[in-house]
Amino acid sequence: MKLVKGIAIGAVALSLAACDQSMYGGGGGISKQNVGTVGGAVAGGLAGSQIGGGSGRLWATGAGVLLGALLGSEIGKSLDRADHAYMGQTTYNALETGRSGQPVQWRNPDSGHYGTVTPQTAYQQGNLQCREYSQTVYIDGRSQQAYGTACRQPDGSWQIQN
Repeated sequence: MKLVKGIAIGAVALSLAACDQSMYGGGGGISKQNVGTVGGAVAGGLAGSQIGGGSGRLWATGAGVLLGALLGSEIGKSLDRADHAYMGQTTYNALETGRSGQPVQWRNPDSGHYGTVTPQTAYQQGNLQCREYSQTVYIDGRSQQAYGTACRQPDGSWQIQN
């Protein structure tokens, strides 16, 4: 379960990072697949580091990095900038005003890719309002699912917690 949450962090981070068009601009040479690979590797490594203990934790971290890089690369390769923008905006809206358990759908009419974000009941964690959520992305008829938790920061933004 922690690995799936880690992958969710990568997916949401990628979707929100995609809003910064400079990452994908012409001169930078950074491809969405590279961003996906790096983001997935980081998220997978973080998730893997939460599993096991001692040398088992090291192996889990390594496996998380590899699995996260592979999944992140595939998602990054498949989703374009507009897909990420639709998914990022929908994630924000679902966390902000979505009804618990009610999926909020996004669709990119140009690529045909679509997905849902389903927020859960908000709760207090310390002085922050938090929500768990699930995301499902459909690419060429295949679905990818991820889960995570986000908490509203004092400035009003949502930050992924796990």
